[in-house]
Amino acid sequence: MTTTTPAADAPVQDAGHPSDGPDLRAEGLRLAYDDRVVVRDLDLVVPPGRVTAIVGANACGKSTLLRALARLLTPRAGAVRLDGRAVHAIPTRDLAQRLGILPQGPVAPEGLTVVDLVTRGRSPHQTWWRQWSKADEQAVHGALAATGLTELAGRAVDELSGGQRQRAWIAMAVAQGTPVLLLDEPTTYLDLAHQIDVLDLVTDLNRREGRTIVMVLHDLNHACRYADHVIAMKEGRIVTEGPPAEVVTAATVEDIFGLRCHVTTDPVSGTPLVIPVGRHHDTAAAG
Repeated sequence: MTTTTPAADAPVQDAGHPSDGPDLRAEGLRLAYDDRVVVRDLDLVVPPGRVTAIVGANACGKSTLLRALARLLTPRAGAVRLDGRAVHAIPTRDLAQRLGILPQGPVAPEGLTVVDLVTRGRSPHQTWWRQWSKADEQAVHGALAATGLTELAGRAVDELSGGQRQRAWIAMAVAQGTPVLLLDEPTTYLDLAHQIDVLDLVTDLNRREGRTIVMVLHDLNHACRYADHVIAMKEGRIVTEGPPAEVVTAATVEDIFGLRCHVTTDPVSGTPLVIPVGRHHDTAAAG
């Protein structure tokens, strides 16, 4: 097992987390598309009040698992439970007040402004007897401020840069006010600066508001830097899970991705840093 020592100025990942929070878990979960089983007999407990990253090779079941946690996919067997209740038994409006999801590549209607998109996050809180309120207005303004979008509130979403659009969608989820937020590859198609911007923002939601975050990530180094808990999947099963320093090892990376690598210490965050070894740099094979 590889252990790391955080840099002196690096945030301590175990500090500042609430010990309680929503209890989101999967029990005996089996997920399939038509006759193709993707996830098999999976048990999972999401650490409350923490940031969890799900990693693994393409088609290993990461996004499928996230969809099931969000009740977007009905299990063939087993159940997803939120605070002891099967999510499929929770009324839709109630669930939307407690659990939010940002899917891959969301698309806003043409011409929709940022503030209109963020306002849609308050829909689960609206009823025929409770229309728009001061609390809703404060939630929207707060979400715009938290994501640095106040000055862009009147801009059309489809006119924004990729990073700005992603922040707008996250702002909608912030306005929704759910204690659990699921993010499916939130950094896909973003350049490096915008990837870090989005991940910093997600971390802010966790550290400042205590929200439970579960996100699917492709970049192992991002997962190590930003997650408190890492779940490594392979062929529809959880291979290992735990703190990044315990999960992200050279042996695990080779098992899951079929990739030789060196794992050292990130000089900035003190977390594991994965350095891949490709064919053209494999000195052992060349010798």
